[in-house]
Amino acid sequence: MPVNLYMQQKPLTKLDFDEVAALARHDPEAHEQYRLDAVEALITRASRKNQQHLRRLQWRIDQERKRAPNAIAACVKIYQMMWDSFSGDNGFVDIICNGNYPSRNASDTSSKAKVLSFSGNPEQSKNSE
Repeated sequence: MPVNLYMQQKPLTKLDFDEVAALARHDPEAHEQYRLDAVEALITRASRKNQQHLRRLQWRIDQERKRAPNAIAACVKIYQMMWDSFSGDNGFVDIICNGNYPSRNASDTSSKAKVLSFSGNPEQSKNSE
């Protein structure tokens, strides 16, 4: 049975490294589709409240892969991203040790800057303040 057909019949959440590596060697396009399908399957299995965060994270990972000159450089950058989320500012260690919980409240839309009005007349803008 061809490798990619075999992979299509397997559940996307069960990963056999040797099989996926063989697929990457023999059919890179099928491997990429398998990767996309596996990522999507895992994200859709997450709770609805976490799916948006996971999609954003996956987008960042995909962008780093695109920007990297080769696979090793992409791997190093993604590895750095992982360590930053663990030990960087507002990372896991910072939150646990210092209580620096990042604000994730979407309803907090308070303005932190003065909003300027750009009407055609500068005198009118001064008078409206």
